[in-house]
Amino acid sequence: MSTIKDSETQQQSMKRNLYHLIINGEQVASSNNATFKTFNPATGELIAEVAQATKEDTEKAIQAARHAFDYGKWKKSPINKRSRVLNKIASIMRARFNELVELEILDTGKSLSTAQGQVMQAIEDFEFYAGAIVGHRGVVNNVPGQFHNYTEKEPVGVCAQIIPWNYPLMMAAWKIAPAIAVGCSVVVKPASLTPLTAIILGEICLEAGVPEGVVNIVPGPGAEVGNYLVGHKQVDKVAFTGSTPIGKNIMERASQTLKRVTLELGGKSPNIVFADADIDAAVDGSLYGIFYNSGQSCEARSRLYVQEEVYEEFVGKFVEKTKKLQLGNPFDQGTHVGAIIDQNQLNVIDSYVKSAIADGAEILVGGKVAVVEGYENGFWYEPTVIANVNHEMKVVQEEIFGPVVVIMPFKDEKEAVKLANDSEFGLGSALWSKDAARTTRVANQIQAGIVMVNCPFSAFPGTPFGGYKQSGFGRELCIETLDLYTETKSIVSYYGSRPLNPLGV
Repeated sequence: MSTIKDSETQQQSMKRNLYHLIINGEQVASSNNATFKTFNPATGELIAEVAQATKEDTEKAIQAARHAFDYGKWKKSPINKRSRVLNKIASIMRARFNELVELEILDTGKSLSTAQGQVMQAIEDFEFYAGAIVGHRGVVNNVPGQFHNYTEKEPVGVCAQIIPWNYPLMMAAWKIAPAIAVGCSVVVKPASLTPLTAIILGEICLEAGVPEGVVNIVPGPGAEVGNYLVGHKQVDKVAFTGSTPIGKNIMERASQTLKRVTLELGGKSPNIVFADADIDAAVDGSLYGIFYNSGQSCEARSRLYVQEEVYEEFVGKFVEKTKKLQLGNPFDQGTHVGAIIDQNQLNVIDSYVKSAIADGAEILVGGKVAVVEGYENGFWYEPTVIANVNHEMKVVQEEIFGPVVVIMPFKDEKEAVKLANDSEFGLGSALWSKDAARTTRVANQIQAGIVMVNCPFSAFPGTPFGGYKQSGFGRELCIETLDLYTETKSIVSYYGSRPLNPLGV
């Protein structure tokens, strides 16, 4: 039974058929009146049309952000005032919680519990930064006598923020909240597949008292809007979450104007289960680690390593529970795994599984496109477990971004670390063991920005999120993020009674 509304009823209740750009505090149509359609991945049905930004629109948004930053009051506002506005944003989001959850489900096809958790974290992000900004300040440094040095934190300027399709509202909150908390202005490009809740968030920011021009939302194609933002001389910073190849391209383009860049990119996260682990807890946590958000998560634990002594026991329980996962109405509390974002991603996932089969791997469960009763026109893939793999296979080395996990045994701690680090990525990782000394040793050797010990959750507001190696650089969701949106200015003063004449002239 659905606890909110079934999807058909909800689609009828969504009054808006067209979503506009947000530029300089106004909802506006595209300069050429172009629009694009957004669809429900669970049903394939049309949700709404969205204004498609052009280069001209993107230029207007940049200039609005530039003017707001250079001449507006936001960056000069007392910190406590900015903090109150961020809390007001969170308050409005709480009041509209069900609406945001429903719209996120329609736009992404994810399950109810998944959407609820992500919308709640988006709310808590604004609350976290409303508090964090109060304590974000410069320092006084020790310098020789009769000199005084202190630092100030100043907002970096206009920030282009490019949002992925897998966590549309949560990723928008991750980026907008710290940027506006320190006084920056932003131009946000949401993913074309999932733009709706980011647009709503932009409207909420205005309602809460964020001045015009500080938050601008310009949905449109990355090749046009995204590239224009990255290359623009009046954009001071780019924050991007998405694939590693696109991240590399952004870094190269941004280097032409020496923009500050934050990249949160792909992953192929290892999940290590030692023989002394609580096997049932490890099974449940590992299920969540890969099948949460339909596996469409950069830190999905898609490489599962199990110590030889408990391999058969673990695999048996893991496969049994995987078979029990329910696909279906995303609005139903009993649905565990939601839809895949679109047909293209469905094809990508299936091609990886077929490549594994061709390489001699064994499909323990799943392994094909799913047909879900009542949702035959949607995009679904069976939760899939693949065994008999090796580290030369694409399915082990490359990011799949779907509900697919590879599982293999390991002999000892040394081999576990070697296998875990045998990847170009270094975002997330997980360890399961009752031996605290072991988990500490292994965690210290894992080349990843996040290590989850006997825990399936990778991020809470306040915990740094980001990767090593080709998973990018910079950290989001934490106090340190504020430093990525600020410049540190060092001010040195001399207060001695005798004039200085260092050259002796």
